[in-house]
Amino acid sequence: MVDNAIEVRNLTKNYGHTTAVRDLSFVVPRGSIVGLLGPNGAGKSTTLRAIVGLIRPTSGVATIDGAPFSALHNPASHVGVHMDGFGFEVGLTARRHLDIVRLAAGAPRRRVDEVLEEVGLHDVGGRRVKTFSTGMAQRLGLAAALVGSPRTLILDEPANGLDPDGIRWLRRHLRTYVELGGTVLISSHQLAELEQIVDDVVVIKREALFSGRLRDLVTDTADSLEDRYFDLVEGRRS
Repeated sequence: MVDNAIEVRNLTKNYGHTTAVRDLSFVVPRGSIVGLLGPNGAGKSTTLRAIVGLIRPTSGVATIDGAPFSALHNPASHVGVHMDGFGFEVGLTARRHLDIVRLAAGAPRRRVDEVLEEVGLHDVGGRRVKTFSTGMAQRLGLAAALVGSPRTLILDEPANGLDPDGIRWLRRHLRTYVELGGTVLISSHQLAELEQIVDDVVVIKREALFSGRLRDLVTDTADSLEDRYFDLVEGRRS
């Protein structure tokens, strides 16, 4: 098995005359949590969609476990995805939603109860999704990503709508997932949401501004991680 769960090489995506992502390269080492950071409109969702085959890059390539998403056999066992646009039919119960997901993933029926328990929704599995809070919906999205027992998770802004307790829960859950052999690529526009979760960070604003260990983001001229992050995305320092 390749050392990197995800590799993005020279990824460019143009929409007409607009460049969403330009010559972007980074890796997600197996057994790590990598944060994809950047302001709204920086190209984070475009990048994630290219990785999981929802859009075709103008140039460059993205691979999961050494292969493009379209070439993966049983992709749900390689990668679980929760991102904006992967909505729910709000009239369904959480359990029914996950049952549909597990059928599509080719997962056994028992996975529905297992993932509901894993994300703390087992007692509300019979409730309709339209009654869920934003935080509960985020947990349901994570449950859906886990149904296929994937090696890697790709999560787009999963902390949105979570209160501090919810963010602490997410942090613990992802750390446990990695300790059990998983890998995570997680996006956010707020460094503070990811600062205590990630090992490495990739800061982008259409192109890569920084890629490396979180602790290496700070320089002698920046007062804090957050200062350095905003310096990068606002173009104040190289």
